[in-house]
Amino acid sequence: MTARRLLLLGPPGAGKGTQAIRLANQLGIPQISTGDMLRAAVAAGSEIGKTAQAHMDAGELVPDHVVIGVAEERLGQSDATDGFILDGFPRTRAQAEALDGLLPKLGCKLECCIALTVDPEELVARLLKRAEIEGRADDNEKAIRTRMAVYEEKTEPLIDHYRAKSILALVDGLGEVDEVAVRITAALG
Repeated sequence: MTARRLLLLGPPGAGKGTQAIRLANQLGIPQISTGDMLRAAVAAGSEIGKTAQAHMDAGELVPDHVVIGVAEERLGQSDATDGFILDGFPRTRAQAEALDGLLPKLGCKLECCIALTVDPEELVARLLKRAEIEGRADDNEKAIRTRMAVYEEKTEPLIDHYRAKSILALVDGLGEVDEVAVRITAALG
């Protein structure tokens, strides 16, 4: 596996976070999850956290300018110099275009986009189970279905964006964690 600047794309509950952590450990590079960073801002009670909280509670995407700012700051940190795995960013065309402009300034480029695909009803079941286990208030069925609709409208079109750059690999995200990890490793070559 030579790619070290990766993006994991997929709908809510597809397993991006789980697979990103596995890959990060395997490659010795950071997993960069804007969701985790935004939740930390919410927990800290910062202004950016309050803005993010209102959108997250409604199952909406956090505004692009907030997410882009958080991601830019994080990608500029020294531990991301030798590679990174983006998890949950970009989620919109504007964010993808901002990333396209940002990475050359940092002296790098995105090498591979892994898009996890999973049946929507399986995703709802996964997220409801996660909500029970983790006690996540943002994982009720209405919010889940709203997030899935937002994904289809705003994020799914990024598959074509990265296909056009010839860095897209579609990976079946259904199955055991280890099975999906094997498929990702195979896709990375």
